[in-house]
Amino acid sequence: MGTVLNASDGKEPLLQPYKFEQQADIRPFLEEYWTISFPIALIYLLSIFVGINYMKARKGFNLQGPLTLWSFCLAIFSILGAVRTWGFMGALILRQNLKQTVCFTTYIDNSVVSFWSTSFLFSKVIELGDTAFIILRKRPLIFVHWYHHSTVLVFTSFGFKHRLAAGGWFMTMNFGVHAIMYTYYTLRAANVKPPRWLPRLITSLQILQMFMGAAVVILAYLWRQEQGCHTTTEQFFWSLMVYTTYFVLFANFFYKTYLMPSVKAKAKSE
Repeated sequence: MGTVLNASDGKEPLLQPYKFEQQADIRPFLEEYWTISFPIALIYLLSIFVGINYMKARKGFNLQGPLTLWSFCLAIFSILGAVRTWGFMGALILRQNLKQTVCFTTYIDNSVVSFWSTSFLFSKVIELGDTAFIILRKRPLIFVHWYHHSTVLVFTSFGFKHRLAAGGWFMTMNFGVHAIMYTYYTLRAANVKPPRWLPRLITSLQILQMFMGAAVVILAYLWRQEQGCHTTTEQFFWSLMVYTTYFVLFANFFYKTYLMPSVKAKAKSE
């Protein structure tokens, strides 16, 4: 049973692990071969090009049943991940402080964190399948979609390899947003009309996630001089760059999708 604190402190585990969360740890293997994320991302991008060209002269597939099942499975996975990781990170802050969660890596070897961070890494490969549904159904494939999917995979592998302390929050926030997002995708795929405000809320949460991700990175860098704080200039640079580009892209998507139509409609009415 893993705990954040040493066994000698006499304190209870922050979050009692389930049996399935105590399985053999494959982190060392994944940390050693993290660079495989680059060829996977490259194959993904090439597949997009091939897929779009293949579907040009063909009618899009319906795929309602498979898409509903796909989104439902990812929704359940994200909900479970959100419950476990938010529970752990919340308990860690309450027992210690925010600095412990963004700067120090002692909690990463906890069995709960180890299981869900490993699952999170694998999920970034699985989620590439979202793009296949878009292409096969001949839906518009926007830049932010494939850029985000490909770079998240590589960045998650990078963070996994270097054991980024702030990565706990990257994972936790992503699980939370995806729990809502894939639930929405499930409803839409099943032809259940979700509330009109839900898509806007999801994009707003994604923008907030990118802002908070950048804030966590900056805090970790500011606290890097403290003994035991594992944050390097390289980690700071790549983390900040990734979250800044995500913030800009999602903010731009929000403006073009939700604000610009309203502005144009108002201008026409005048």
